[in-house]
Amino acid sequence: MSTHPAAGRPGTAATVPLGDRPDGTIMLELVDEAGTTIGTAEKLSAHLAPGRLHRAFSVFLLDEHGRLLLQRRALGKYHSPGVWSNTCCGHPYPGEPPFAAAARRVGEELGVAPALMREAGTVRYHHPDPDSGLVEQEFNHLFVGLVDGVLRPDPDEIAETAFADPEELAKLVGADPFSVWFTTVLDAARPGLRELAPAAGW
Repeated sequence: MSTHPAAGRPGTAATVPLGDRPDGTIMLELVDEAGTTIGTAEKLSAHLAPGRLHRAFSVFLLDEHGRLLLQRRALGKYHSPGVWSNTCCGHPYPGEPPFAAAARRVGEELGVAPALMREAGTVRYHHPDPDSGLVEQEFNHLFVGLVDGVLRPDPDEIAETAFADPEELAKLVGADPFSVWFTTVLDAARPGLRELAPAAGW
């Protein structure tokens, strides 16, 4: 497994996502246990203990060898900085379809469009983060797919990237810190990964 540090991309720092408010706050959707939208909340407030159930997404992209693209979150992020996680994760803006949000964030964070991406179910979880004190209460939409372009990670979001097969990933999980939600979302996405790459061992 080889890792690649993120290099800067010209012009990304000045880009303001369309769903952000002028004052810099980011809104997301609150949902009930069935995933039905019941309101909105500011992003950070939704993650303060005990947490408020909200919509999220997680993306898992494989290369042509069936290896999973991982990212190590940038050290400057307020939530789970410096830990490894899946290809991309985040929150749709209010009213934004989860598929569109996932595709958007892959482009914003990794500088590449998935060669293929499709839905792989949902998972609901409650994971407190002991390091930050923040809480993940999420109704998470899962997406699996393929990536074959040149990665251009945004260093404000990603410190480094790596491709790992299941054996390499198991070693990395045993050696380095991962996001508190990683194992839950990976286990939920495994059936979709196996459909994409039956021989890869997912």
